[in-house]
Amino acid sequence: MEPVTLITGGSTGIGAATALQLLKAGHRVTITARDTDRLAEFRARAGADDSQLMTLPGDTSDAEHVQAAVRLTVQSWGRLDNVIANAGFSLPGTLADHHPEAMRAMILTNVLGPALVVQAALPHLKDSQGRLVLVGSVAGVKNSPGNLYSVTKWAVHALAENTRMMVTGDQVGVTLIAPGMVDTPFWDNRGGKPQHPTMTADQIADSILFALNQPPGMDINHIQMRPLGQAN
Repeated sequence: MEPVTLITGGSTGIGAATALQLLKAGHRVTITARDTDRLAEFRARAGADDSQLMTLPGDTSDAEHVQAAVRLTVQSWGRLDNVIANAGFSLPGTLADHHPEAMRAMILTNVLGPALVVQAALPHLKDSQGRLVLVGSVAGVKNSPGNLYSVTKWAVHALAENTRMMVTGDQVGVTLIAPGMVDTPFWDNRGGKPQHPTMTADQIADSILFALNQPPGMDINHIQMRPLGQAN
């Protein structure tokens, strides 16, 4: 039976690269994103029909949107085998100059969002003895001056381990993916791609698929990676 995978923030970057690889591998894939135009662009790029791909507009920080994405996926395909909590963003500048409402939006998306995904998906992942991937960051293990995005990723890293401890007895796998610099649209609101070595979204997707494709009874808990040349 074809595996079923749900990806939040799946229209661009790491989420889109992972979705394309999973579609090629025969998965049925649901992706969510806030930008309907980007969802439409991804569907055209993927070339998949409704039997293989579902695209859903939604905000990962909204519990009703997250629950609806899980519910529609299970209703359409009868199961849920993998969930990749990927949606997230950063702010330009530092804590010293962030607007309070921008901080609120980032914390809700980056921290509450993955927690809502875990909460909504776990009953189905327990049924399938499936796998959960949370996309963190090297920023989740390294502090830097005034970096509130880093604070949110430290929280995601804690969420991954707390969730793993809660569900490993139910045979649900939990993997934290913690990449360094990746060349994706993530950088668009930070003034463009950093002038440092970067990895590609496909390289991160390769690691996600490695975690998902482990044999029964094997759980990869933490994959951290940087491009050669990234010292921090």
